[in-house]
Amino acid sequence: MNDTVLEVSKVSKSFPGVKALDTVDIVIKRNEVVGLIGENGAGKSTLLKVLTGIYQQDEGTVFLNGSKENFRNPRDAFDRGLAMVFQEQSVIPTLSVAENIFLGRENEFVKFGLLNKRAMNAAARLELAKVHLTIDPSVKCSSLGFAERQMVEIAKALSLDGRIDGEIVILLDEPTSVLERREVELLFQIIKELKQRAAIIFISHRLDEVLDISDRIYVLRDGAVVHSTDADDATIEELHEYMVGRQLDHEYYRENRQRDDEKQPLLRVENLSLEGEYRKLSFELGAGEILGVAGVVGSGREALARCLAGLAKPDAGSITINGQPQTINSPRRAVKSGFGFVPSERKTEGIVPGLGVSENMTLASGNRFTRYGLIRFAQEKREANRWIEQLNIRTPSTSTAMQSLSGGNQQKVVLAKWQLVGSQILILDHPTRGIDVGAKEDVYELIRDMADQGIAILLLGDTLEEVIGLSNRILVLRDGQVSASFDAPAGGKPQQVDLIASMV
Repeated sequence: MNDTVLEVSKVSKSFPGVKALDTVDIVIKRNEVVGLIGENGAGKSTLLKVLTGIYQQDEGTVFLNGSKENFRNPRDAFDRGLAMVFQEQSVIPTLSVAENIFLGRENEFVKFGLLNKRAMNAAARLELAKVHLTIDPSVKCSSLGFAERQMVEIAKALSLDGRIDGEIVILLDEPTSVLERREVELLFQIIKELKQRAAIIFISHRLDEVLDISDRIYVLRDGAVVHSTDADDATIEELHEYMVGRQLDHEYYRENRQRDDEKQPLLRVENLSLEGEYRKLSFELGAGEILGVAGVVGSGREALARCLAGLAKPDAGSITINGQPQTINSPRRAVKSGFGFVPSERKTEGIVPGLGVSENMTLASGNRFTRYGLIRFAQEKREANRWIEQLNIRTPSTSTAMQSLSGGNQQKVVLAKWQLVGSQILILDHPTRGIDVGAKEDVYELIRDMADQGIAILLLGDTLEEVIGLSNRILVLRDGQVSASFDAPAGGKPQQVDLIASMV
C-alpha cells in the first residue's frame, strides 16, 4: 500500500530575474512530521504558496492522496485536505471560536434556513478537544491569547478529518516563534498526537526544535532541495552548513569580540516599579555593555523593556542617563533621552510594511531629513544607501517596500534606524525572532559592532542560550523582582540550568 500523502515532483517557479523554486522534489508520508528548513529567500515561502494555491507553479506536479492537483486558491486547497497554519495567524478576531473553525462551512449547520449555533458549538468542542483546548467555543477569538488562537487554527485544519476522502496535510509555518517553552512543549505533544490523524510539514528557523519534532528533514537553498535526511541522523551543525553553505562557526555568538572592560554606568535604574508588572527594580548599564534579562512570561522583563521605551509609565523609581535624571513618559521622550527600541513584534511595531527601506530607516530621525517642511529625498536616499552597504542589507533599492524584504533584512533596517538616530541605549526585545540562522549571525555581528561603538544594550533574547552567549551580565526576573544576577564574561559563561533555577 502506498503511504505517500503529498508529493511535490519537479516543481519550479520563477519571477522576473529570480528562480524561486528549481525542480523541487519532496515526499510527505502518512503519520509523519517533515521538517522544512532554509534561510530567508531559500524558497520555503514560495513552495508553501504553491502548495496552498496562492501561486501556480511554472513546471512540475503536486499530488495529494495520489491525485494530481492544481489548487486555484487556499480555499480550494483546504477543501481538498491541505490546510495552512500561518505564522501571522488568520483567525478573524471578531468571530467566535466555532465560527472561525467552520468558516465557509456554515451550511453544515443550517436547518430550515437558520444557523444552529448550538450544533456548531458542539461540533467545535469536539475539534478543540483534539488540541487540548477546553475554552468556550462561543467566545470571540479576540479574547484569546496567541497560543490559544494558534490551537484554534490547528483545530480548524483538523476539522477536515473525516470530511474528505484521504489523509489531510497540515502546514505549520513558524508555529513556535512567539511561544514560551511551556507552550512549545504542549504544542509538540499535540503534534505527536496529530501524526495519527494527519501528515505534517513543520517550518521553523529553530533547528533544535526541527530536530526534536521531525521524522525527516528537507533543506532548501537558492530554491532547490540540497539535502534530505532522517532527523535521527542529523545535527544542528550539519543542517546549518547545508542551509548557508558554510560550517557553523564555533564563535556563533561572537564571544571572541565581547568587551569585558569596566565602564562607568551610562544608565542607572533605581527602584523602578509598575503595579502588576514589577517592583523596585534596580540595575546599571555601562557604555558598550550588553545586559541580558531572562525570565518567564509574566516575570516583568517585557514590561520593563516597554517602560524604558516610553510605552508605559512607571509608578515609582528613577531613570538616570549620564548622571541626568530622565522622565520617560512617551516614546518620543524615550528617543530624545537616548533610547532606541527594537520590539519583538517586528511586523506590527518595528516597521511600516508599505513604506520603503529609506523611509523606515529615517522614521525616528525627526527633522534631520527635512528643510522648510519638505523632505530632502536625495539626502535620505544617500544615507539609506550608506547603511544598506554597511550592514549588507539585501534589497533591490532604497524604495523597495519593507514587506518585500526577508525578516533578517527587515531587522537590519530597524537596527540601522536607531544607529542613524544616534541612540545611546538600545533595547533589543527578541531581536532574532523569526529569522534564520544565517541572518542571526549577521545580527549578532551587528550587536557586537554597536557595543564596540559604545552603545549600551539591554537584551531580551529569543533563547537562554542567546542571552548567555551575547551578554556581559545577566539579570534574572521572577514575579517582577530581580531573583539573581550573573556575570557572563567570555570563557566563563553561566549554565542554562543556573538561570532556570532562578526563573521558576
